[in-house]
Amino acid sequence: MATTARFPPWLRKRIPPEARLRRVRDLLARLRLHTVCQSAHCPNLCECFAQGTATFMILGNTCTRNCRFCAVETGTQCPPEPDEPERVAEAAATLGLRHVVVTSVTRDDLEDEGSSHFARTIQAIRAVSDATVEVLTPDFQGRRDCIERVLQAHPDVLNHNVETVPRLYPLVRPQADYRRSLDFIRQVADWTHTCVVAKSGLMVGLGETRDEILQAFRDLRDAGAQAITVGQYLRPSPEHLPVQRFVTPDEFNSYREAAEAMGFAAVAAGPFVRSSYHAGALLGEISVASRS
Repeated sequence: MATTARFPPWLRKRIPPEARLRRVRDLLARLRLHTVCQSAHCPNLCECFAQGTATFMILGNTCTRNCRFCAVETGTQCPPEPDEPERVAEAAATLGLRHVVVTSVTRDDLEDEGSSHFARTIQAIRAVSDATVEVLTPDFQGRRDCIERVLQAHPDVLNHNVETVPRLYPLVRPQADYRRSLDFIRQVADWTHTCVVAKSGLMVGLGETRDEILQAFRDLRDAGAQAITVGQYLRPSPEHLPVQRFVTPDEFNSYREAAEAMGFAAVAAGPFVRSSYHAGALLGEISVASRS
């Protein structure tokens, strides 16, 4: 049965003063940029904005899919804005980001699934900054040409989330396919032209079992994923799937230990963990591991 209980103590955060968030908010408004922080109602928004960082969301703020866990709007899409990559790059440079994370809505309506826009955004950031670049992409409907187009722009990390266990896909991600997402990770891991970290992530608290989560870890590791994130699902509105269970910090620690034992080079697991939360630090773990 879904839980209707109030958040447990480990899911409470202090909100920083609004003045500390204003610099990022004003910059995003001036450059007409979207963030997944705002569109997906991320619980870490205030913390990240106060620290002068954000996860940019390109290709608009309206998705062609309707995943039942996600707060991003679904509806009519607009054509990609040609100057958006340069505006993202300007924002990253202005904020002085050392690790830039770029994601997008899913754009099944576009001929190339939005892959060329990702590539141009990576290139635009490279032109003005020496920051590392991480992209969190949709599945591109499994198209190898689209995945390779992004890889050819040489991101440091290519992240694609499986989000949940295969049994729950019809409920949570009815327009996605677990095996297709695993194959996406496999294609990234097999890319031999440059070193790109393959990363993925899952939510917990949607009704999955521990055994199912551990099997998903094994599937991702077998596909070649080097980094993994695990965080608590939080219901963004009454119209979205209810939380089935709040996973305890001790359980998250056990997931982290299990993933590390399977050979993942970097693992982030905790109630507030999200794909882009402290993503630069997670990449740093891989760099340290590769030198040891």
